[in-house]
Amino acid sequence: MPIEPPELHRQTLAAQGMGRVALPYRDVVPPIHVSTTYERAADGAFPGGRTYSRADNPSYDQAEALVASLEGAASALLFSSGQSAAGAVFQALAPGDGVLAPRYMYWALRKWLLEYAAPWGLAVDFYDNASVDDLAAKTRSRQPRLIWIETPANPTWEITDIAAAAAIAREVGALVAVDSTAATPLITRPLELGAHIVMHSATKYLNGHSDVIAGVLATASDDKLWQRIRYVRASGGAVLGPMEAWLLLRGMRTLHLRVGAACANAQAIAQHFHGHPKLLDVLYPGLKTHPGHAIAARQMHGAFGGMMSLRLKVGEDAAKSFAAKLRVFKRATSLGSVESLAEHRASVEGPGTLCPPDLVRLSIGVEHVDDLIADIEQALA
Repeated sequence: MPIEPPELHRQTLAAQGMGRVALPYRDVVPPIHVSTTYERAADGAFPGGRTYSRADNPSYDQAEALVASLEGAASALLFSSGQSAAGAVFQALAPGDGVLAPRYMYWALRKWLLEYAAPWGLAVDFYDNASVDDLAAKTRSRQPRLIWIETPANPTWEITDIAAAAAIAREVGALVAVDSTAATPLITRPLELGAHIVMHSATKYLNGHSDVIAGVLATASDDKLWQRIRYVRASGGAVLGPMEAWLLLRGMRTLHLRVGAACANAQAIAQHFHGHPKLLDVLYPGLKTHPGHAIAARQMHGAFGGMMSLRLKVGEDAAKSFAAKLRVFKRATSLGSVESLAEHRASVEGPGTLCPPDLVRLSIGVEHVDDLIADIEQALA
């Protein structure tokens, strides 16, 4: 999958959907290819280069090429969801391989690791997201095949030093995969920091309109592991529909505008409510008081993301009451879209959650920041 000429800025590549036109009509907007099967030649070959849409589809090409370009990757693969994309990385490993994952991470993936991957045969253990020392000690003692990183980490937004983790991984020959959903490739490029694979729940910022479920992986090297991941996608059927791939590409064309607006709003909201008398804490890496701010400033370029969490002083009841009183924020699960969302995360995750019960997660959208601030103020009051 060729990378576009380096003289073009990523903003230009995204806005133009890689700047490609479709033959023979020279369409500026790419067509949707809905065929599930492709004709063989008389000798049994596939002259069109496609075999069956469970393995690949032309509708994926432009979106995958754009993600690869944004991440500086050798190749990218679309999946039916972020969960299936992440799962494919672990399924490409062998039974008995060790995996280190962060203590705070996407809850559904953590549950899947414990309830599926571990019984299947992976040796799963967890490390402290923000502690390089803890990661180093566990890496050296357990000799994992894969280190999984999520930064900023949902829903506490702790920061993991990707470059430091990659250096630790090299000591034992481990692979590093990074869930960079909350950062987006506009803010953090994990492959440049030493990661082997980067994952996005493309449902979130990449699509950005709450109308597509999708996932994507990008790799630094088209190696044996990547071919194994490609096989996992094809054999398991975790493929995206052509319409969803088309919608994803359309969403990515406004990625810079949406992410820029959300990050600016989030920074303003975090600064406004930092030290509020009814809040125990504002969890946002853009605040200088955040424990991971210095690392975030080093590996997140120009912004600190659109996600934050508020912890209410009085506790769980206050947090639930606050969420219920929001009017502009919609009470819904998900993040990274144009509309602002809020949820009492511990209730959503249910029994076994590690999320503090006084925490409300906020996905900051692109609305006018004064309206968002006023909504939070009235809900706190």
